[in-house]
Amino acid sequence: MSESQAWDDVDDYFSTHLSPDDEPLAAALRDSVAAGLPQVNVTAGQGKFLQLLAQIQGARRILEIGTLGGYSTIWLARALPADGRLISLEYSARHAEVACRNIARAGLDALVEVRVGPALESLPKLADENPGPFDLVFIDADKANNPHYVEWALKLTRAGSVIVVDNVVRGGRVADAHSTEPDIRGTRAAIELIATHPKLTGTAIQTVGGKGYDGFALARVLD
Repeated sequence: MSESQAWDDVDDYFSTHLSPDDEPLAAALRDSVAAGLPQVNVTAGQGKFLQLLAQIQGARRILEIGTLGGYSTIWLARALPADGRLISLEYSARHAEVACRNIARAGLDALVEVRVGPALESLPKLADENPGPFDLVFIDADKANNPHYVEWALKLTRAGSVIVVDNVVRGGRVADAHSTEPDIRGTRAAIELIATHPKLTGTAIQTVGGKGYDGFALARVLD
């Protein structure tokens, strides 16, 4: 058995027992595929991790940067109380349309608002609304802008809030200090911002499995 096959088998075993897809989640994946969306959504295990993290955090307000087909949105929104709120920012109107259908089918449209447009344009508008601090921010959008998204997350959170940045390992390429690729430069800048910012403490975890070799960064906002 190859190493990658072992990763997939273990991922399947864990997902089957700990984070099985129900019909709304499975349908969200099917419809995303049918609509031709990129197959870069979080895995079931990662979705359950996000849900548990939001529940442990006691999150009432969640901000997601990068909706895609709404699969991770559904996992996160299920952690919210009945009066909670999740705002998800999506660049593509086509992706947002698919996501909104998936979210509505999951019965979560009363909790979730998907806003369409470049996140770096949506975020200042959101800040102008004074929405109250978000308890958790999940960043899973274009990687070149990761440091900007972390900076905005800081502006829109409070002491004790949690920030998660997805896909930070980039198949190991994040370790290449000489890379000129925008996704690597942006990811490295986000990691170094978390490392040096006086209001953040964080770590990064490497993962293997259904999405190959990758990982996420986890940061907490300090007082």
